[in-house]
Amino acid sequence: MSLLNQLFNRGLLGAKCKTCLNLAISRIKLLQNKRDVQLKLMRKEIAQFLLAGQEAIARIRVEHVIREQNIWAAYEILEMFCEFVLARVPILESQRECPTELREAVASIIFAAPRCSDLPDLLHVRNLFAAKYGKEFIAAASELRPDTSVNRTIIEKLYVRAPSGEVKLKVLKEIAQEHNVKWDSSQTEAEFSKKPEDLLDGPKPVCSDAAVSRAPSRQVPPEHPPSNEANPITSRHGKQGAQCFKSPSPADNMLLWSSDGTHPSNDHNAGPACNIRKETRPQSSEILEKAQAAIAAADRASAAARAAAELANVKFSSWKLEEGKS
Repeated sequence: MSLLNQLFNRGLLGAKCKTCLNLAISRIKLLQNKRDVQLKLMRKEIAQFLLAGQEAIARIRVEHVIREQNIWAAYEILEMFCEFVLARVPILESQRECPTELREAVASIIFAAPRCSDLPDLLHVRNLFAAKYGKEFIAAASELRPDTSVNRTIIEKLYVRAPSGEVKLKVLKEIAQEHNVKWDSSQTEAEFSKKPEDLLDGPKPVCSDAAVSRAPSRQVPPEHPPSNEANPITSRHGKQGAQCFKSPSPADNMLLWSSDGTHPSNDHNAGPACNIRKETRPQSSEILEKAQAAIAAADRASAAARAAAELANVKFSSWKLEEGKS
């Protein structure tokens, strides 16, 4: 007989289902009593924050209160569904498919079981329903497919999301009225009405490209016409630009870096842009004297190098001639 019951998916609930449902109902009642005490304490703390003017903390704490209230409401519905299924376990055993009048209760228990971690007994009931009706029935209720009958209130209460500003403001007003707190909600209403700025695309520019394109261009006065000498930096091929951007020679390096770490500019080679930099830093006669001495030493060194090169060329030529004669 038991083999036939298993073939027709009957006799799989029985005493186990009744035991798990009874344990779930008892546990829900205990958790509701415990949650009632916690909610009263939390609401009292929020009222104290409002009385002390600490609205920012109250706005954060009220989210937890709303979450606990939603769970409490979902547990209340689940308790009624468990009692309803418990009274009709023989009907579930006698029929192969889930009865229409029990479909909402069974589907709601299946949906809520993995989302209520403090009710492990519902998971055992869910496993029994899976053995009775198959994995496809369980997946349809868990994934909220269109052909399921999960209670809409349980879906809303167990759905994890941040409460809206309107809901938080309503609960805050209820708490203030419950504890006789004279609270001006204008600041909180203004805070909740602000729209969060979307920074995924980066910070918003100060002005748009169209405004930049419409901005008037800077006009050059007629007495100062534009030329390469007026702006040597933008003219790479001009004379002054070539002087400012050319690579320094060894003699120039000795000129540019003095003994005290300063960087004086060359007076007779520097263009207007270099003159601007020269005017911004102080120069002393001692630095100029050192620079002039360095130039003279570099000139003498280059003259000695040229003389040595000419002497070497002469000696090499005479050696070639003597080698050719021999």
